[in-house]
Amino acid sequence: MLSPKKKISKKEIKQDPLISFYDQSVSFYYENKKTIGYALTALAVLVVGIIIYTNNQRTNNAKAAAELGKVFPIYDAGENDTRQYKVAVEGAADRGIMGLRAIVDNYGSTEAGELARFYLASAYYNLGQYDDALKQYESFSNGSDLLKSSADAGIGRCYEAKQDLGKAATYFEKAAGVSKNSPMTPEYLNSAARCYGLSGEKEKAVTLLKRLKKDYPTSTFARDADRYISQFSA
Repeated sequence: MLSPKKKISKKEIKQDPLISFYDQSVSFYYENKKTIGYALTALAVLVVGIIIYTNNQRTNNAKAAAELGKVFPIYDAGENDTRQYKVAVEGAADRGIMGLRAIVDNYGSTEAGELARFYLASAYYNLGQYDDALKQYESFSNGSDLLKSSADAGIGRCYEAKQDLGKAATYFEKAAGVSKNSPMTPEYLNSAARCYGLSGEKEKAVTLLKRLKKDYPTSTFARDADRYISQFSA
């Protein structure tokens, strides 16, 4: 025969963990209702702020890319006429072209704005404004290994132009270490070796030249490596 079901006492109901947790949660909510409301409001404001910021970043990145597209042909023309680098930096208001400096000032936090910073640094370098170039190269931030190494090499070139050969060599070597597969790595190794050698650190120069010969035997820079090894070993 089935025994009668045992009645659950109020005391046992209160002791049930799930019910107890529910009671505590409800109690906590009503005791902290105002604080929770503020927290949820703050969270909502934060989410909306992130959405607005993301949309603004997309819009600003598109604007920066459009402006960079307009000024780049002027920058590119600087290879044959260095005066064009100045126009690229300052822009041409009469033609509705924003200069690289203005693009960086207005959109520097965007991806296209950072690319404009790289070209601004390079333009300054080509104009002989090495301190301005250094400032922009050092501020440059990008996920591309090729551009990272190019920026480090740019810093190296600036220091070399300022006759600080030890620092120049350090940055050229850093540029060479970013990516072994970059087509520019042999040149960076050669530049680092040259600067080390001229600054008196001949052992470092020889070490890098041997690495250049071993890792990039078919590069144009490797062909002259033995001559420089002999020169720095004398």
